[in-house]
Amino acid sequence: MTTARQRAGVVGVGYEGRDVEQFVDELLAARVDVVVDVRLTPISRKRGFSKRALAEYLEAAGIRYEHLRALGNPKDNRAAFSGDSDELHAALDRYSTLLADADAAAALDRVTELAASERVAVLCFEAHDHRCHRQVVLSRVDEQLRTFGVY
Repeated sequence: MTTARQRAGVVGVGYEGRDVEQFVDELLAARVDVVVDVRLTPISRKRGFSKRALAEYLEAAGIRYEHLRALGNPKDNRAAFSGDSDELHAALDRYSTLLADADAAAALDRVTELAASERVAVLCFEAHDHRCHRQVVLSRVDEQLRTFGVY
C-alpha cells in the first residue's frame, strides 16, 4: 500500500470558532492534501476564510484549494440545520435531492476522484458535520469510495 493510499480519504472540516492560522495548522496535522470548499458563496466575515485569502493561506502551507459551488447549500435551506431534529431531517432530505443535478453529481465525482488518492477535507463554516450539509457530501463520497474499493 502506498503512502498516498494510506492517507487517502475524506474528512469534514468547519472553521467556526477558529482563526485561519489554527485552522491551517489542524489541516497540516491531519495531513490534508486538498481542501474542497462546499460553500455556495465562499465569502466570510472571518479574516482569512474568504475564497482568495483562504486559497493563499492553504497554498503557503502546501495544501491545494478547490471550490465546488455545485455542492453548496441554498440560502433558504440553511436555517433548518440549526433547528430541531425534524427541521434538520427535512433540510438534509432537501439538500440530498439537489445532488441529483448533473453539476452536483459531477462535483461529487470530483471529490471522490480526489479522495481516492489524496486526503481531502470538505469545508464549510459549521464546526460539526452533523449540523452541516457537508455530512451528505461526506456520506455520498464514502459510499462511492467503498464502491470503488478504496476502503
